[in-house]
Amino acid sequence: MMASNIEGCAIVTGASRGIGAQTALTLAKIGLPIVVNYNSSEQAAHAVAEEIINIGGTAITYKCDITNGTQVDNMTAEAVAKFGKIYALVNNAGISQIKLFTDITENEWQRMTDVTLGGAFHCCKSVLPHMTHEKCGRIVNISSVWGVYGASCEVHYSTVKAGLIGMTKALAKELAPSGITVNAVAPGCIMTDMLKNECDSYTLSQLANDTPIGRLGTPTDVANAVAFLVDKKSDFITGQILGVDGGFC
Repeated sequence: MMASNIEGCAIVTGASRGIGAQTALTLAKIGLPIVVNYNSSEQAAHAVAEEIINIGGTAITYKCDITNGTQVDNMTAEAVAKFGKIYALVNNAGISQIKLFTDITENEWQRMTDVTLGGAFHCCKSVLPHMTHEKCGRIVNISSVWGVYGASCEVHYSTVKAGLIGMTKALAKELAPSGITVNAVAPGCIMTDMLKNECDSYTLSQLANDTPIGRLGTPTDVANAVAFLVDKKSDFITGQILGVDGGFC
């Protein structure tokens, strides 16, 4: 594991599996203590934290529903109490659903909005007083290529991922004078449990064929992009949307 000259920890939301879990591991490898956030997958979250500790890193797990601002504030307070400072926030937690727009219920629309956009709102608002006090920080939002280009039968998903992009660009301008960068990663077709649950083997093969690089992405591909944006070497980069899609779009 690399030594880090970064002071403070990283909070990674939705870090019990997939992109979130790999991001937590990758950031730990560059020396950041990690708060592994989860809501329901307790065993998986503990496994991620254990893996981080086994490679010589530092990690704690924290159960928190990011749609609840009070719970988010409690998670932030625990991170500060444990690690002193918060250096990075990765807003990864989100849900997906494939459904015709005319079949989306009001509750499904609201839930999609509450988790992805509301969660990012609560987390950013909670950590920013600590980051602004330190005049330093990194926020990375996990959006999607569908937030950039839109996807048929995923209107609500595309909408909230596009909202994260707007949030990224606006908040970056607001926070730049405080030494805080805000960027987003827009993954393409990434082989996660979420994708496998939504697509059969034929569809997965077609998606790989439609990707110019010739394969589906991996959580590691996305995590490496997040690590680049978190690194101090990227401190002149803010308000950017980094596509990690193998040329898909």
